[in-house]
Amino acid sequence: MNILTIPLRNIRRRPSRSLLLLIIFTLGVMSIVALYQVSLVVGHSLEKKLSAFGANIIVSPKTETLSISYGGFHMGNMLYEVQNLSLKDTVQNIRSIGLQDRISVIAPKLVSMTTVADTPVALVGIVWKTERSLKSYWGVDGAFPSSAEQLLVGSKAAGRLGLSPGTSLTIMDHQFTVSGVLYETGNDDDTVILMDLATLQNLTNRPDEVSFIEVAALCSGCPIDDIVGQISKQLPNAEIKALRNVVNQRMASINFVKRLVFAISMVILITAATMVSLSMISAVNERKKDIGLLRSLGYGKTQVFLIFCLEASLIGAAAGLFGYLSGFLVSFKALEFLTLAEAGTPTFSFVHLILTCAIIVLVTILAAAYPSWQGARIEPSEALIAL
Repeated sequence: MNILTIPLRNIRRRPSRSLLLLIIFTLGVMSIVALYQVSLVVGHSLEKKLSAFGANIIVSPKTETLSISYGGFHMGNMLYEVQNLSLKDTVQNIRSIGLQDRISVIAPKLVSMTTVADTPVALVGIVWKTERSLKSYWGVDGAFPSSAEQLLVGSKAAGRLGLSPGTSLTIMDHQFTVSGVLYETGNDDDTVILMDLATLQNLTNRPDEVSFIEVAALCSGCPIDDIVGQISKQLPNAEIKALRNVVNQRMASINFVKRLVFAISMVILITAATMVSLSMISAVNERKKDIGLLRSLGYGKTQVFLIFCLEASLIGAAAGLFGYLSGFLVSFKALEFLTLAEAGTPTFSFVHLILTCAIIVLVTILAAAYPSWQGARIEPSEALIAL
């Protein structure tokens, strides 16, 4: 009999209590692990869904501004040496950064001016598939364009030009049909005519050119500055701008989910630790005679303290192992229940398993520390007086 075998014998002597404590702690660990795994999938899914509500990075050509004045009269600023971006090269460079897996959507745009019924209006060439995935909030009276000869008109532009779904109009000597009118969005989309990017490139004789590119980046796994920095290295002649208000809003939503999971996990962990502490207090009261015998046989206070801590740590290690494995399996069922099975799958990690066991062992030792020390302070005479 030694300091290592005594805790095992004490666990076997009271199997029902030890099993109940193990079950309680295992359920707590299982809940925490399942919540953590689900939160990872939910956070990733939420960020992907939020990327459908607009870009958070703008890639545009570098420009030089000239301030013009004469005779003390300021005539404004003029942009010069403005060169559009190459669509193929720019997209290829963005896709080649180290954090390319964090790039969700790349939406190129070409902007041009024209007149319709003697009214100046901006034409914006876009790729419909990527643009609609970037702006899922779009609503339309009519239908989205399904061919290169169809247009989508902003609400204010349609009112100013007298356009409605089905209207035909001529732009740069080419005939087009308005397939739909955007419901008011409150941004620049309301004032322009949207058309197929390749069509506008052909009309303006600007093949492979774009005015700017909007990028939706998933930035929960890394700072947005890292993504911007890597794109800047790949595109030294372009200006890369992060829309930090958009980034902060999205990160606030994702961090709220993480904080909620952390708070619930702490409540579960504290409750389980309280159960361990109460169980150890009861064990100390029941084992006063055993403590007295150990002390009379030469065991010191530190050794008695370690015996109770080892007993708690064995239960904690088992709870950590079983809790992590069961929590990992339960997370699949939880995702199915939340209809998020297609959003991602939980990832098993031996490192997380070992870390979970270590944390739970530490928690059980801390929970058992006070009652263990109270038991270690019992004097042999006090414990043996009842014999």
